[in-house]
Amino acid sequence: MNPIVLEVTQKIAERSAALRQNYVDRMEHQASTGKIRQSLSCGNLAHAVAACGSQQKDNILNFTRANVAIISAYNDMLSAHQPYQDYPFTIKETLARQGHSAQVAGCVPAMCDGVTQGQPGMDMSLYSRDVIAQSVAISLSHNTFDATLLLGVCDKIAPGQLIGALSFGHLPTAFVPSGPMPTGISNDEKVKVRQQYVAGEVGKDALLAMECNAYHAPGTCTFYGTANTNQLVFEAMGLMLPGSAFIPPGTELREALTCEIAEDIASKIHGAPAYRPLYEVLDERSLVNGLVALLASGGSTNHSIHMIAVARAAGFILTWDDFDALSQVVPLLTRVYPNGPADINQFQEAGGVPVLLAALAERGLLHMDAVPCYGTMEDYLRMPELENGQLIWKAVAETRNSEVIAGFEQAFAVTGGLKVLSGNLGRAVIKISAVAEEHFTTTAPALVFNSQYEVEAAYKAGELNQDAIIVVRFNGPAANGMPELHMLMPILGNLQKAGHKVALLTDGRLSGASGKVPAAIHVTPEAQLGGPLAYLQNGDVITVNAVTGEITVEADLSSREASRPDLSDLHHGYGRELFNGCRQSVSSAEEGASILFCRGVK
Repeated sequence: MNPIVLEVTQKIAERSAALRQNYVDRMEHQASTGKIRQSLSCGNLAHAVAACGSQQKDNILNFTRANVAIISAYNDMLSAHQPYQDYPFTIKETLARQGHSAQVAGCVPAMCDGVTQGQPGMDMSLYSRDVIAQSVAISLSHNTFDATLLLGVCDKIAPGQLIGALSFGHLPTAFVPSGPMPTGISNDEKVKVRQQYVAGEVGKDALLAMECNAYHAPGTCTFYGTANTNQLVFEAMGLMLPGSAFIPPGTELREALTCEIAEDIASKIHGAPAYRPLYEVLDERSLVNGLVALLASGGSTNHSIHMIAVARAAGFILTWDDFDALSQVVPLLTRVYPNGPADINQFQEAGGVPVLLAALAERGLLHMDAVPCYGTMEDYLRMPELENGQLIWKAVAETRNSEVIAGFEQAFAVTGGLKVLSGNLGRAVIKISAVAEEHFTTTAPALVFNSQYEVEAAYKAGELNQDAIIVVRFNGPAANGMPELHMLMPILGNLQKAGHKVALLTDGRLSGASGKVPAAIHVTPEAQLGGPLAYLQNGDVITVNAVTGEITVEADLSSREASRPDLSDLHHGYGRELFNGCRQSVSSAEEGASILFCRGVK
């Protein structure tokens, strides 16, 4: 294996030794109690089976059988989760044929950043991940279950489900994907119309028509944002069936995979010879495999937050420096929008996750001795298909499209898609997989704003037609929930297109849609907590250098007073007042922006 990958893995294990052992001890104790369902009182059990049919009731009360918890993110408003409507019926019928049972233990909230962009709901989006984790724990707290199936895909939802499931890590656990929607219009067309709209060249009718043609059917959005990054990374971590992430919804293969994981998870319960709990699947090897896949695919910057929180829930201390060290040796092997013109369906047609993992394994960048939820890591180099109605896996060959997934002797860049920046402005991450090399370094005067709406107003007033580092501060986790600032991308793209040197510097987020404009994001310490961004002024000369990994300002900030804008309007209305406690305790972006593992708590 690559020595740096081994070194990073070892460092994670060493620095986490005490925390991880505490977690493992807790999981082993939970497992040692055996079937808790068996120890429930008669009244407890009666409540648990009151709504069941006679056969299901008999199966649940037969303690030699498995009862699988279904944690669903189903709702029929969001395209990625609408397909989950019928999954519980499929899972229950599959298990019933084996003499087992399943129950929908709970449904978690599932909000879509695509709907809440620029809206008050976005101020609650990041917090929803930990609310989802708590919801999973509450759902599983009935202690009537032997295994868990997680039905969730998108942005904060799947990481939240995983964090919650890890508190019941003594149970075998797997994700059940829903798959992507069919391809709509091209990504280039989407970008073109969005930039035309902010420039005033087309109206809202044209913009809405384009967006409805892009997002048009059940399934995940087809660009490589946070939702699809969740799927790719979690498959690489062995948390779902091999090759299952991007099989389209409503297909025979998709249903066969759902049936297969239901049957398999029931065979791995405590007391069975094949017992394989989640806490043994998600170890330091699995974690690093996920990071390697993230970097090799140019995945969402949100995972520089989510993976830290997931790791912490499993007893590991993961740092941005681990991301950075791995990025130096993990090449960029995919070109999927925003890192290229292809969408996730074209990625799947090129060979999907199995081909990518095979390319990484061939380079010695994966822990092939990691223990996935299903089979071995060798199985994750195979693609599922139906043959005479039977589900089989076939070994993958070379990429079917070398412009989407690089061949074994190729790479689109010698380093991964993320880089950590440090300097007298704090620490940040930058996604460089879609940034042209001539924009890796930008030095320009600062234009300082406290919201993306201020940037939009300045753009419309013609005040941004210059070289500039656009600073958007007071958008961190403690300020207003760290909203995604997608409104900025068409604006900054137009400025870059006009020939200006431009970059973004913010303590907010951009998700997987950060593209050709260099964006130093997740700056920590954030302005709200007295970070350097709070002291910046218009005209300060700032350098964002993705080559040397620096974010610096030439001005001396030590003699300045920190800006303290009134953010109270962002803390009330539309439910935001219910999250005041979150803003007061949330940890930094570098610590996972978590309310579960609060600021200052080790």
